[in-house]
Amino acid sequence: MRVRSRGRLLAGPLAVTVAVLAGCSGTDARDGDDTTLTVFAAASLQGAFERLADRFEDEHEGVTVELSLAGSSDLAAQIQQGAPADVFASADTPTMARLVADGLVGTPADFATNTLQIAVPPGNPAGVETLDDLAAPDVALVLCAPQVPCGAASTKVADAAGLDLAPVSEEQSVTDVLGKVVAGEADAGLVYVTDVAAAGDDVEGIDLPGPPDAVNTYPIATVGDDGDARADLAQRFVDLVLSDEGQETLAGFGFAAPDASP
Repeated sequence: MRVRSRGRLLAGPLAVTVAVLAGCSGTDARDGDDTTLTVFAAASLQGAFERLADRFEDEHEGVTVELSLAGSSDLAAQIQQGAPADVFASADTPTMARLVADGLVGTPADFATNTLQIAVPPGNPAGVETLDDLAAPDVALVLCAPQVPCGAASTKVADAAGLDLAPVSEEQSVTDVLGKVVAGEADAGLVYVTDVAAAGDDVEGIDLPGPPDAVNTYPIATVGDDGDARADLAQRFVDLVLSDEGQETLAGFGFAAPDASP
């Protein structure tokens, strides 16, 4: 596997691109020609989708999976502007619904759910203990922008608690929020439970009280026209994500099934 970063895709912010050299049987790669399958995925899916791309590598000869990770809303905008993608995995249903309405994707299938958790730097220097603490004027809070799925979920949580949160910055992806906390540039951030788990000792997680007020459901769909070899390959990747193996991989990274909350 090789990992590289690339600049803006059309109008979007920096995306992390993971290119996995993979192999496929039979008709996927002919006469020694390689095929590249481009998968746009929400940034919170990085670890799980890298693992699944590796598995796709083992099963498909001559296929390169290029995994582009960023905020779901940004990735959707890129697809709307014509950026080449074969598969799109979003961190919420409203973002995917926009592409469905535009006729740009096939029928989506839900494959995971995720909820929010408060992330603080190791040692919790600001003494954040509850959701209410995030509204304190001396707490430097970072959130996802409202148009980003994790930002929309943060708004739901804050509204349910009757809180008026005033972040010092609003980021375009959940990994950017987490990065601010890890770097010590924020006292706290609202991120997904899966991001806190993936960060290990770099952050501490504080659970939100009671039942989750916002559960994000993740849908996946093929992008573009049906009926050609690339569309068939894209569907195979979708099928892998939806398979028992795919669900076990996602669960290993902290995601819950579509009909359950983490």
